[in-house]
Amino acid sequence: MSDKIIVFDTTLRDGEQVPGCQLNTVEKIEVAKALETLGVDVIEAGFPISSPGDFHSVVEISKAVSNPVICGLTRAIEKDIEVAAEALQYAKKKRIHTGIGTSPYHIKYKLNSTPDKILEQAVAAVKYAKKFVEDVEFYAEDAGRSDNAYLAKVVEAVIAAGATVVNIPDTTGYCLPHEFGEKIRYLMENVPNVHKATISTHCHNDLGMATANTIEGVLNGARQVEVTINGIGERAGNTSLEEVVMILKNHKDLPFYTDINTKQIFKTSRLVSSLMNMPVQPNKAIVGRNAFAHSSGIHQDGVLKNRENYEIINPKDVGIKESSFELTARSGRAALKYRLKNLGYSFAKKEIDKIYEKFLALADKKKDVKDDDLRALIGKASRKDHKVKLELLQVICGKSAVPMATVRLNINGEEHAATASGNGPIDAAFTAVKQIIKRKVYLEEFLIQAITRGSDDLGKVHVQIENRGKLYYGFSASTDIITGAVEAFVDAISKII
Repeated sequence: MSDKIIVFDTTLRDGEQVPGCQLNTVEKIEVAKALETLGVDVIEAGFPISSPGDFHSVVEISKAVSNPVICGLTRAIEKDIEVAAEALQYAKKKRIHTGIGTSPYHIKYKLNSTPDKILEQAVAAVKYAKKFVEDVEFYAEDAGRSDNAYLAKVVEAVIAAGATVVNIPDTTGYCLPHEFGEKIRYLMENVPNVHKATISTHCHNDLGMATANTIEGVLNGARQVEVTINGIGERAGNTSLEEVVMILKNHKDLPFYTDINTKQIFKTSRLVSSLMNMPVQPNKAIVGRNAFAHSSGIHQDGVLKNRENYEIINPKDVGIKESSFELTARSGRAALKYRLKNLGYSFAKKEIDKIYEKFLALADKKKDVKDDDLRALIGKASRKDHKVKLELLQVICGKSAVPMATVRLNINGEEHAATASGNGPIDAAFTAVKQIIKRKVYLEEFLIQAITRGSDDLGKVHVQIENRGKLYYGFSASTDIITGAVEAFVDAISKII
C-alpha cells in the first residue's frame, strides 16, 4: 500500500524571504489560490508577528482558501503564538508552526541558553499553541547540525506535549543525503511516541542537496515535505516542490504519492516567477526553459524516434505542451525537417540538403536559429506559391528629398504598378502597395532585426497587418532593409488575397 506524502508549501513564508521578492496581499492571495489548485496540503501563509502586512496577508489568505491547511509561523514565544492564532481565526483548517533552535550553535550563540532550558521552552510553546489550535507543528531549528540523541529527546517531549507534526530542518543545508536520512531513521527508531506525529523535512539548498536530502528523509520515515515553488527561499533556496513531486511520481518503485495536480506545475512556476520578479534559471529541473529542450542532433533524432530515449518525464505531465528542439550548429537534418514541417513547409530530400547547408552557415554565426530565421533562410522557396509577388521597387530618399517609391506587383500573373510618397522610403513603398491592392490594411507591428553581425548584415523583417478584423503575418530577409520590409509587407498581403 502506498503512503501519501503531505506537501507543505512555504513559498509565501520562507520563499518570500528572498531579498526583493516581497509580495503584497493581493499577490499573495493569487499565489495561495494557485497553490490550492495545484493541490498542496498545507500553505504556510506567513510569519504573522513579523509585520502588520504579514499579519493581514495571513488573515486574507485564510478567508480566500478553503481546502489546504493554513499555517502561521511563530517563535517559541507566547506573544508570537497569540498573534498567529488571531491571524488564523478565519482559516477553515489552521495550524500553528512554532519552534526553537536545537543545535549547539543555536543554543549557545544564538539563544545564549542551555539544552535543558531549550527543552522546557519547546514543550511550553507547544502546550500554549495547543490552547488555540488542535494542529500544532514544532520545528527544531538547525536540526541538521543537532546531536541526534538530544534531538530525539526534544522530539519525544514535544509530541507528548501535543505536537501533531515535528519538523526536522536542515536549516543551513549542511547535511549529506545519507546523514540526513540516518537522522530521520534514528528518530523513527529511538523516539517511543514518534508514531503519534508526522515527521517532516525542511531542507535548504546551500550545498545543492536540498532535494536529495528531502528524498532521503522520505525514504527513512518522513511523511511531510516542506518545499517552495521553483526552490526559492533564504540564501540558496529551499527544496523545490516540483522536483520532489516529480521524483515520487516518476519512480514507480517508490511506494509514495502526493495529491499534487502535476499539470499545474509549470503554470504555477511561471506565476510565482512573474509576481516575485525572480526568473527561473534556464537549466532548472522540471520548470526551466531548457528542461525539455534538445539541441544536440543525436538527442533530437532520438527524441523524434521515441521521446523516452532522452526524456524521463512527459512535458505534458507538468503542463508544458511539448518538447522543444533548439536549432543550433549541433542540430541535424531530422530536427530541421521537423521544425520546417511544423512551420508548414515540405521539401524533398535534395532541397532539405541545400537548406541544411545554408542553415549550418547561419547557425555558426548565431547561437540559435529561430522560426523567423528559418523563414528568412528559405526565402523565395517559402513564397513560391504566393499569388502576389514583388517585381520591382525603386525609392528616392535623402536629407533634402521627398521620400518617393515606385512599386510593381505581380498579382495572379498580372502586373500592377503605383508610385506614392510617404514619411520615409518604407512608408512610401507601403502606401504604393496599398494603392495597388485597393484594400484597407492597417500596419499593427513592424520589426527589423539583424540575423548576423556587421554592416552587411542580413536583416529579418516581421510585419503584422490587420484587414477586416483579422491579423496576417509577413516575413522576409535581405541585406537591403527597405526591400526586406516591402517583401515582408507583400508576404502578409498575399495571405489576404
